[in-house]
Amino acid sequence: MAYKLNGKTLIMDRGFSHNEILYPRNWLQLSSEEERTAIGITWEADPVRADDRYYWNGDINNPKAMEDVDAKDQEGNQIYVQVWNPETEAMEDTEEKLVTKGLKTTKIAEVKHTTNTLLAPTDWYVIRKYEHDVVMPSNVVDYRAEIKAECNRLEEAIAACTDVEGLIDVMQGASWNTL
Repeated sequence: MAYKLNGKTLIMDRGFSHNEILYPRNWLQLSSEEERTAIGITWEADPVRADDRYYWNGDINNPKAMEDVDAKDQEGNQIYVQVWNPETEAMEDTEEKLVTKGLKTTKIAEVKHTTNTLLAPTDWYVIRKYEHDVVMPSNVVDYRAEIKAECNRLEEAIAACTDVEGLIDVMQGASWNTL
């Protein structure tokens, strides 16, 4: 955010001149909006940066890919996963294509991670039920069902997304229950 005069940025606490008038270093702080406007000073807000999780370099016009894509080199040739060969002491291509993950894949993985993180504290109830046939408390059963249902809902919604804006809406609409 900055004050501008004739396209030039004015720096706070630094004097400036305009139309052969020297303004002191504290003039911008002490002046009113009307005084600044009268000599042509405008306020220019910083550009809003798009969410880097969904856009490259914060550029709203440069969204990340929604779908997975095969990785290609500069000449457009397929890149393959490489492994170390101790006999030749060099990296060698495998037959597995290298894939750049799209937003749908990464967001589904994020949802699954959240699901597992939320379920983990109650996993012992499931183990106890399986190993000792001890009934799980109904609130734990309900909680686990809600978490799994939300995971399924989000996965389906993510898979159905056709653009980044829709994906952002889905992710912001996540409703995780906590115990």
